[in-house]
Amino acid sequence: MGKALGIDYGLKKTGLSISDNDHKIAFSLCTVRTNDLNKYLDDLIKKEKIDFIVVGYPINLDGKITDLTNHVNGFIKRLITNFPNIPVNKFDERFTSKIAKQTIVSSGINKKK
Repeated sequence: MGKALGIDYGLKKTGLSISDNDHKIAFSLCTVRTNDLNKYLDDLIKKEKIDFIVVGYPINLDGKITDLTNHVNGFIKRLITNFPNIPVNKFDERFTSKIAKQTIVSSGINKKK
């Protein structure tokens, strides 16, 4: 079994995470300039033996698409074209920031860190 690649696409920078071989734990990998992303992904996918990709899908709380959603849709189409043998899944990002904030508050970590 290979690894899963998580992608948090942004207009300027894109965050990447990678799972262990069993797909049980994901680790933050790096942030890449979005302009350099295609070349970086080509190398990474070959090196790490990625067997599926999860892309954060930004939509509003009411389910409507955002400006960034259109960019992410285009990016997903390019992924499917460039890596036809690797499944690409969307992950609904609604509430993820709220959950992260609640986790930080409940853990007692200083929000400014």
